[in-house]
Amino acid sequence: MTGRDTPPEPRRTQGRWQRVARRIRVPLGFLTAALYLFELWRRAPRPAAIAWSLALVLPGLWLRAYASGYVKKNRELTVTGPYAHTRNPLYLGSMLIAAGFALALMSWLMAAVLAAGFALIYIPVIAAEERFLRDTFPGFDTYCRRVPRLIPRLTAPPSVSPSTAHPLPDSSTASARFSLPLYLRHREYNAAIGAALLYLGLIYLRPLLKAILPGVR
Repeated sequence: MTGRDTPPEPRRTQGRWQRVARRIRVPLGFLTAALYLFELWRRAPRPAAIAWSLALVLPGLWLRAYASGYVKKNRELTVTGPYAHTRNPLYLGSMLIAAGFALALMSWLMAAVLAAGFALIYIPVIAAEERFLRDTFPGFDTYCRRVPRLIPRLTAPPSVSPSTAHPLPDSSTASARFSLPLYLRHREYNAAIGAALLYLGLIYLRPLLKAILPGVR
């Protein structure tokens, strides 16, 4: 087998895709927004579906806001608050929000695009972040054995309970409580503003499109 025929190392290939995923994440977000507007132009949202979507969107917004008040990126291994139940509460919150807005439109196309986007973008990004955390914080492997990557456990394990003096080698008691300054620093309120604008679009944008564009029923 020649050097050209030798397949790339899995880690190197994965790292390359992770870099690509980070670069295309924002452009894909704009494309998804365009598709959302197209679906809104194509079909009228049902009031019942919009109401039911709140059962996913509101918990997603709450989870992201709650997590942002605990996490200290690149400085501390956060194992308290929502991080005692799932290692990726921010991504889980984003998934709930996306699923809620797909439900609001009752669009299988939108749901499929969002699911594919999360699989192609966030799985590599999560893998890259976990490699960084494993290399940076000695307690990360212990944390991984006790807390699931995404689907949350119902109760926090005793070793990462806020009442424990030293939950893990790299955690601190300062991160055991929600911090409003951290929430504001991460500007997580932008997610709530964006969700509110999307709901306003669901309610008012289609009548506006119907008034100015032909073909909107």
